[in-house]
Amino acid sequence: MSRLAPKRSRKAGLPPGTPVHLGERKSETTRLTLVHYNEQRAVEQECKTVQECLALRDSPGVSWINVTGLHEVEMLAQFGAAFNLHPLVIEDIPNTDQRPKLEDYGEYLYIVIKRLSNGTPANEISTEQISLILGHNLVISFLESDNGIFNAIKERILGKRGRICNLGADYLVYALMDTVVDNYFAIFESLGERIETLQETIISRPTPASLQTLHALKRELLFLRKSIWPLREVVSGMQRGESTLIHKDTWFYLRDVYDHTIHVIDTIETYRDILASMMDIYLSSLSIRLNEVMKVLTIIATIFMPLTFIVGLYGMNFHHMPELGWRWGYPLVLLVMAGIAAGMLVFFRRRKWI
Repeated sequence: MSRLAPKRSRKAGLPPGTPVHLGERKSETTRLTLVHYNEQRAVEQECKTVQECLALRDSPGVSWINVTGLHEVEMLAQFGAAFNLHPLVIEDIPNTDQRPKLEDYGEYLYIVIKRLSNGTPANEISTEQISLILGHNLVISFLESDNGIFNAIKERILGKRGRICNLGADYLVYALMDTVVDNYFAIFESLGERIETLQETIISRPTPASLQTLHALKRELLFLRKSIWPLREVVSGMQRGESTLIHKDTWFYLRDVYDHTIHVIDTIETYRDILASMMDIYLSSLSIRLNEVMKVLTIIATIFMPLTFIVGLYGMNFHHMPELGWRWGYPLVLLVMAGIAAGMLVFFRRRKWI
């Protein structure tokens, strides 16, 4: 998945509140699913139009409308008209470059969070934007693709398991956000394993490929920080109790999401520090390897220096050199050269240079 920001220049000159899909199209069609539940029963139905999603709106209980696919802006405009959503909200939903945020419009809350997943190539982390509308007994979720992240929650509702069917729409929003945040831990476990593997490689045998991997991980952490850091403000704003849409009983659960978010942010900062130190380790490892190579070359050059002198001395071929006519001169010179080399090796080892 491309990490580049969607081109906002497409919106230049358009009136405020004009919905324009910015980002990659991740779903071929827009899918509408309605789940309505209360303490007695829970039903699910597929909807073809926005009007069909209003069929159970006046029934007692909570209505959860899940929208998959953000490219059909005309349908988003119909949602705005049907549920009296502000035009700026309808504008922000298909703009997948939003940062996590919380906006209070009185009758409803607009929440933006980011879902993370391990994609390809090489487990590159990708992101999807999730928009949530929390109203009175109403939750609308807008997803870029049908990734199945909320299937477990849907099964709990339809199976009448847990306390979710006994509580209101605010608890459903908590459950959706908690699922997204819990998914972060799986991402960071995988990321931590990649960092540990890279650290071992850099310490043992650094290569230009490991440097490229290091830069890629630093870029991913910067990307994660941008996607997760603002979520702390979102959850903190929800648990302060400034909106009547969030009941006091849900504050405790939101506090748990806040703690998980802080944990994730601390993990990001820890990994950033580790990667920063790994750059120093990489440079130090290269320096140590270079010093080892230079030490070996220096030892070889030092050993051959006196040997080269002897060979050069007897290679001048002057006529009046007594040693040239001596029968044992050649083997004696070889023996002297071998003795010099051996003596220098012993000297270097005793000084612990090799």
